[in-house]
Amino acid sequence: MPIKNRIAEFHDEVTAWRRDLHQNPELMFDTVRTGGIVAEKLREFGCDRVVTGLAKTGVIGVIRGKNSVSGKVVGLRADMDALPIFEATDLPYASNTLGKMHACGHDGHTAMLLGAAKYLAETRNFGGTVVVIFQPAEEGGGGGKVMCDEGMMERFGIQEVYGMHNMPGIPLGEFAIRSGAFFAAADQFEVQVQGLGGHAARPHDAIDTTLVAAHVVVAIQSIASRNTDPLKQIVVSVCTFRTESEAFNVIPERVLLRGTVRTLENDVRDMAEEKVRRIVSATAEAFGAKAEINYHRGYPVMVNAEAETVFAAEVAQKVSSKKVQEVPLIMSSEDFAYMLEECPGAYILVGNGDTVMVHHPEYNFDDNVIPVGSSFWAELIETRMPVA
Repeated sequence: MPIKNRIAEFHDEVTAWRRDLHQNPELMFDTVRTGGIVAEKLREFGCDRVVTGLAKTGVIGVIRGKNSVSGKVVGLRADMDALPIFEATDLPYASNTLGKMHACGHDGHTAMLLGAAKYLAETRNFGGTVVVIFQPAEEGGGGGKVMCDEGMMERFGIQEVYGMHNMPGIPLGEFAIRSGAFFAAADQFEVQVQGLGGHAARPHDAIDTTLVAAHVVVAIQSIASRNTDPLKQIVVSVCTFRTESEAFNVIPERVLLRGTVRTLENDVRDMAEEKVRRIVSATAEAFGAKAEINYHRGYPVMVNAEAETVFAAEVAQKVSSKKVQEVPLIMSSEDFAYMLEECPGAYILVGNGDTVMVHHPEYNFDDNVIPVGSSFWAELIETRMPVA
């Protein structure tokens, strides 16, 4: 792999940063320590400008090249937050905070972009301006949307934006990408079924919410099997089924359902919401119960721009000795989608090797990916904005 020599030289240093971040995970918008370290490093590197406070704890670094007359401005984004997971790795640098863990590799993403920022601030072998974006709250908080809503793109003049995520199952240091729709939209629903509680021996005197809720769970699966074109993608999952009683002989008054709907096209997304609302209400009514539905639109479909995807793949090919894969559609969601709605760009995957999947308590980011990812960022900037 043609890793940049200078980046290879400080691999151990960046690895130490990554392991420190891993040991001290922070959730959502509370990336106070992480953001503080990032800002401190960017100032040490000599970035022309360091701005904090976007989306509460987000950090922006601005690095101008040797020749920025062209006015070209490219943004590179890394996410910083961890997950509410109990770590089970037994690593010497395992999480110090019970119930919090970097189980998605955002510690590695932050470290790789910091490594690239260090290199770019030292060499400045590009013509234009790079904006390094360190974002909180990717894991469900929509930190990317908040940064965009606060005017980040306009404030820093970003014209293109790129993101990267590690991916277990892809060989270590290899890249994968696709043009167009890439990651799914993810919407959430919460259903409160209200019936009439009673004794288990006298179900005829009650309106059995457990039975009603069970029928709801089965019925909404028809959205995928009977309401959606089989050539299109949708996942409907009920992930919580909670009654207000744990007794063996009590029919509960209320049952709570929670779940998610994932789609890759807006018309399917609209149809799914309408069907969830209709099916839940009609099913409950059929049994004499009532249902309250709270349906929340989450992250939108993440769409890679065609030209920028081709460019990112070409850069990845320079860094990796292996062919860049065209990855299949992914039904997970990613709030980098909000940034790609603001301006053209692309999101790429870098292989983490044969490890457990992200969001698993035994997951760990492979530090051998660091020079690959940092070199990709550096090569992308130097190729996109050559010195005049």
